[in-house]
Amino acid sequence: MDIADLRQEYMRDGLAEADADADPLAQFRRWMQDALSAGVPLPNAMTLATVSPSGAPDARVMLLKGVERGAFVFFTNYESRKGRELAARPEACLVFLWAELERQVRVEGRVERLVPADSDEYFASRPLGARLSAWASRQSEPVADRKALEDALEVSERRYGENPPRPPHWGGYRLVPQAIEFWQGRANRLHDRLRYRPQGGGWKIERLGP
Repeated sequence: MDIADLRQEYMRDGLAEADADADPLAQFRRWMQDALSAGVPLPNAMTLATVSPSGAPDARVMLLKGVERGAFVFFTNYESRKGRELAARPEACLVFLWAELERQVRVEGRVERLVPADSDEYFASRPLGARLSAWASRQSEPVADRKALEDALEVSERRYGENPPRPPHWGGYRLVPQAIEFWQGRANRLHDRLRYRPQGGGWKIERLGP
């Protein structure tokens, strides 16, 4: 197989300025609902891109957990690699790909931690195993082997039972957007790209070259 020969023609839909919502968060919710309705697997999966203290780029795929009060919300270990990078430089980019709909969304902005009460509320809603593993795993740190992880989980189970509290090193972030771009694939690679940026208390929409 020659990867260079893999091609796709984009023919599903278009995105015109007249059809785009004036509020990018409303437009995002509309596209997220489209992805849900289309049965896209893991429609809330996103790439979170950060920058290390040395200036090197870094990225990983994780899950969006909400769009609330003008921000995109996600949760992780504050002591993980991404947590350390966000502490050093609290800016990030999110990328959503809904390949079945030939759509992407890019979100750029500043990142801040959620208040503890909000992190507590979400943590309490997680499955028990996920709550216990938040205590057991030193995320991004070397682990001797699989058994070491399983042993750490057993220790957490014995210590906390069915009501583990939220670890102080685990919680949520909110990314407050400074730019949101909606990408819709089009024929002949003349894709529709509409970017929203804050302007005068609202949002300015501009079309970008594909």
